[in-house]
Amino acid sequence: MAKKPAKKNMLRIKLVKSGIGYTVKTKRTLSALGFKKLQEVVEHEDTPIIRGMLDKVSHLVEIESALEEK
Repeated sequence: MAKKPAKKNMLRIKLVKSGIGYTVKTKRTLSALGFKKLQEVVEHEDTPIIRGMLDKVSHLVEIESALEEK
């Protein structure tokens, strides 16, 4: 029998507030998440590493779940 494709939990993250005026560490976290512009949306797999990064910049981003089939 063929295996069913696994569904990955994905996070859709939107940058809603600029990193200007925040520490270099915060700006580097935003950059590591893949943000280049305000109002940009990126998608990442829901992992503990990404969750930790989002916890540090939660005041600058909006997070929503997105389920993706692989």
